[in-house]
Amino acid sequence: MRETLTYTISELADYINWAYFYHAWGLTGKPEEERVRLRTEAESMLREAEGKYCVKAVFGLYDACSDGDDLLLGGVRIPMLRQQRPSAPGQPCLCLTDFVRPQSMGTPDTVGAFATSVASTMVADHRGDVYAEMMAQTLADRLAEAAAEKLHQAVRRHYWGYAPDEDLTIEQLHAEQFQGIRPAVGYPSLPDASINFLLAELLGMDTIGIRLTASGMMTPHASVSGFMFAHPAARYFQLGRIDEEQLADYAHRRGVPVSIMRKFLQSSLLPS
Repeated sequence: MRETLTYTISELADYINWAYFYHAWGLTGKPEEERVRLRTEAESMLREAEGKYCVKAVFGLYDACSDGDDLLLGGVRIPMLRQQRPSAPGQPCLCLTDFVRPQSMGTPDTVGAFATSVASTMVADHRGDVYAEMMAQTLADRLAEAAAEKLHQAVRRHYWGYAPDEDLTIEQLHAEQFQGIRPAVGYPSLPDASINFLLAELLGMDTIGIRLTASGMMTPHASVSGFMFAHPAARYFQLGRIDEEQLADYAHRRGVPVSIMRKFLQSSLLPS
């Protein structure tokens, strides 16, 4: 199944993670009154934005299985990367495919994919006022993340329905106390932005206004994409730096020259 959703600003306001908003403004650890003042101004902008802008989302739930470090998702093969070193002594080196039923079992699993985006007009309409433009961009980024949070909640409780009785507070959602994970492209376990080319094909990102640059980055800037895994043991992890052997293997599985793949993974490679 694949669904496209539209959220109003007011539907997402409660899902905003303000800790990341403060971090973006360099206010982490600063006096409370500074954060209160900025949040008051931000909430005023959100009220003004109601009815003018919205947040689009698209997601799909697909038959899936793992084939080694490759994820077979809705007929698309999506190679993944594995940790070079475990997160702690005695722990395995993880890959996101570890949380998906192997192809050899003969019974398909389910994995979700998603993308959310806030129209660039929310920011463009404030050009000429540096402060207002920065505020709008920061809020747009947070709204895209809030949409992913609300979408994932609805997927767990209704669309996929593997946690129909989940009843978590916003604080518990932000603390990720739900079953499953929602790794986003560009995050520590999924650093390769070119994965977006595969997700765009799978989801039809253009239906919610997302376009990709040559490097796989999404425009509008306030966009989030990734996967949804339901396995109870699924957890986030830092991929760490990968070596030349894994780079070559990954490039081979992606069907991309090593020289091109190196550009996408430059920040994730061990120093030569």
